[in-house]
Amino acid sequence: MRPFLLGMIVMGLAVAGLFFLRFWRETRDRFFALFALAFFVLAANRVGLVFMVERQMKGDYLYWVRFFAFIIIIIAIVDKNRSRNTVK
Repeated sequence: MRPFLLGMIVMGLAVAGLFFLRFWRETRDRFFALFALAFFVLAANRVGLVFMVERQMKGDYLYWVRFFAFIIIIIAIVDKNRSRNTVK
């Protein structure tokens, strides 16, 4: 049951990544591209977690991948707010 639920999470994250990718194609805003990248990295992280569970391995290094995805989100937010301040 756990791999099935993780698969649903992967699908949801991939759909969110495609959602942001669609907005990036329409606006060409870096914010949406970085968010799409972050959600695809999170989806890949969950895929890796499925394989770690199947092989009974420790997946401690997968937390670094998730950390990297959240750093991308923070960079996107800071970049978006910084570009607003320079326009004024």
